[in-house]
Amino acid sequence: MKKLTKADINQEVFDLYDDYAHNKIERRQFMEKLSLYAVGGITIPSLLSFMMPNYIDSILVKPNDPRIQSDYITYNSPKGGGEIKGLLSKPTGSKEKLPGIIVVHENRGLNPYIEDVGRRAALEGFITLAPDALSPLGGYPGNDDDGRAMQRERDRNEMLEDFIAAYEYLISRDDCNGKVGVVGFCFGGWIANMMAVKVPSLSAAVPFYGGQPSDEEAAMISAPLMLQFAGLDERVNAGWPAYEKVLKENKIEHVAYFYPEVNHGFHNNTTPRYDEAAANLAWERTIDFFKDKLK
Repeated sequence: MKKLTKADINQEVFDLYDDYAHNKIERRQFMEKLSLYAVGGITIPSLLSFMMPNYIDSILVKPNDPRIQSDYITYNSPKGGGEIKGLLSKPTGSKEKLPGIIVVHENRGLNPYIEDVGRRAALEGFITLAPDALSPLGGYPGNDDDGRAMQRERDRNEMLEDFIAAYEYLISRDDCNGKVGVVGFCFGGWIANMMAVKVPSLSAAVPFYGGQPSDEEAAMISAPLMLQFAGLDERVNAGWPAYEKVLKENKIEHVAYFYPEVNHGFHNNTTPRYDEAAANLAWERTIDFFKDKLK
């Protein structure tokens, strides 16, 4: 089987995967359309293997890293799904109160990538909570395909309440300094935008390629925003001009970054949509923003 590289893959394959990952086409349709690109020694199994996430080799901060304490906790979401599981991470040995960050997963539950992001942020001097909105259904099932199917069973506004409850849990902890922000990816980007709408005391929000709130909702935002967009992500980017207009009209603090020639999901280092340069720059900007707004 030929070992594939990004250079072997047509942009249409990335677009096709995006449709599949966001439930616009079923797996059968995805496989049928993927077969059109299995040419010149490239097989369907090799294409499929290349496009799927590789969690085992992609973790940057191991769960047992001695620099952090990272354990699962549960908290209550009375307006959402009830008891919610989350990964709580913070620097080892920290005696001072820390600023908090809610880390919001994509449309497939709390997978190893998002847990890793929570630990990465903890290394920067934050207490982080990465909830699993699949908790009421048994939690992330161990693979993204089943995770996506499970997440479709939940109402997204109820899931929003689960993350708002995570904010309330984190800000009430004795080891939190009372300032909490949110970062989210894809579905989590929409959650980050909506938490800025729904939580007046939110200190900062960083949506990565997230869907936008309505004009009426956007006008309610008071939290500073840093918005991260993928240049090739036409689906999400189409909503930005209207969102930007409301933010400007209402003098809401915001900064937006577009990373050229990268795909939706460019921060996720477990799939070939990952772009190292853009991901590193976006993450550096995110951490600097949180340090400015939360500390």
